[in-house]
Amino acid sequence: MKKRIFITATNTDIGKTYTTKLLLKEFASRGLLVGVIKPIETGVVDGYADDGEELLQYVKELNPKLWSLEVEDIVPITYELAAAPFVASNNTPLDLRKIKIKIEEMEASCDIVIIEGAGGLYVPIDDKYMMIDLLKKLDAVALLVTHCSLGCINDTLLSKGALEAKEILHVVAFNCKNKDDNFDKISEPYFLKTDFKVFKVDKDIEKICDVLYNLSDVKR
Repeated sequence: MKKRIFITATNTDIGKTYTTKLLLKEFASRGLLVGVIKPIETGVVDGYADDGEELLQYVKELNPKLWSLEVEDIVPITYELAAAPFVASNNTPLDLRKIKIKIEEMEASCDIVIIEGAGGLYVPIDDKYMMIDLLKKLDAVALLVTHCSLGCINDTLLSKGALEAKEILHVVAFNCKNKDDNFDKISEPYFLKTDFKVFKVDKDIEKICDVLYNLSDVKR
């Protein structure tokens, strides 16, 4: 089985797509054939999936074998309403087989596939699945992207606890934005004093990739 890494976050607008692109670039720089998929995207107006289009163009530049892909290969399930898939789809049952087929097709041309989730771990997809359940079903290791603003301790520990409860191998990375220049004063001291490994997306992408790659080997 090829390596699969699922990108999730403590909430929406944390930086999943940004982080996904950094991972793709770093893994590609190591000579790996990379692929990417965002199984579900909401807020797709007139058939234009913003995240999907961005990821499609980016991954084609990194892996020429994917030149023939269309956005439907990157985002197999879309909904117009910008809401949780449960709401946006009017509780349409998740077509898990459709997602798995797209991933397997991509894996024919890739060494590693980055899977970008929607929102956080407990975003409802239908009345059976949450996003964390999709992660588990796809048999991937996880990268939890968290924020650096006030409240990140609570948000990070809750999401990390959810991954641990499901026995999902994972790494946590902090995506610090310009407004978060006080992270080292108001939140980071807690993590450092509790021996919590602090990886920062911008500064530690190589280390993050190393750990994820090794976890993928454990998973296999």
